[in-house]
Amino acid sequence: MKITTRVFSAITLLLLTACGGNSSNTDDTPPPPVVAAPSAATLVFPEDNTECNEGVISETDETKSAVTFQWNASENTDSYEVNLRNINMNTTTKTNASSEDATITIDRGTPYEWFVISKANGTNETASSAKAKFYNQGPGIENYAPFPAEAVNPARGSTIAAATTVNLQWTTSDIDDDIVGYTVFFGTETDPTTEIGSTEDSNLDASITSGATYYWRVVTTDSQNNTSTSEVFEFRVE
Repeated sequence: MKITTRVFSAITLLLLTACGGNSSNTDDTPPPPVVAAPSAATLVFPEDNTECNEGVISETDETKSAVTFQWNASENTDSYEVNLRNINMNTTTKTNASSEDATITIDRGTPYEWFVISKANGTNETASSAKAKFYNQGPGIENYAPFPAEAVNPARGSTIAAATTVNLQWTTSDIDDDIVGYTVFFGTETDPTTEIGSTEDSNLDASITSGATYYWRVVTTDSQNNTSTSEVFEFRVE
């Protein structure tokens, strides 16, 4: 009788120990909260396709001025990154901000493009605002060169169906609204130098061959003979 009782007690102890071990490994920690993705900011100043004349000219370098970039707050956002591209040099700088403005010193008499990226702590998701172009006012400038053209068709880096011609299309803008024409350079060289025509319209036909990769750029001219040259655009023909 005593042996039976001892055996029963031993079995009971083993079961309790096993159950206790499982209980100690139970993880009741709640999952981390889901962080909402930030939304896109809306640009306020400088406005798109305008001349910026509110910068503070540097006391040590009259070729530069400090411009305060402004945008509307976006939802679920902890910080912002201002991306600013010097169009003439095709160089980009990035400035971090914790509020809805950032003062940046930039070149005068120079075209720029800018946009803002919204960021949130706890997530890698971001949101980008629309882009805006402007000229930072320069000394003695009465008429500004047009902004460089941007490719519309074929899209940059795209592949198009086999054909014998393609209608090159682009878009551009000018603060003075006095663009008078465009000259297009086109070819299979990565730095196209062959002029295929001039036009007052923002499109021009070009001859193409199947299997080739083409490169093209547009020079825009205004009534004061100011010019701007686009970047080189590329597309491939099937």
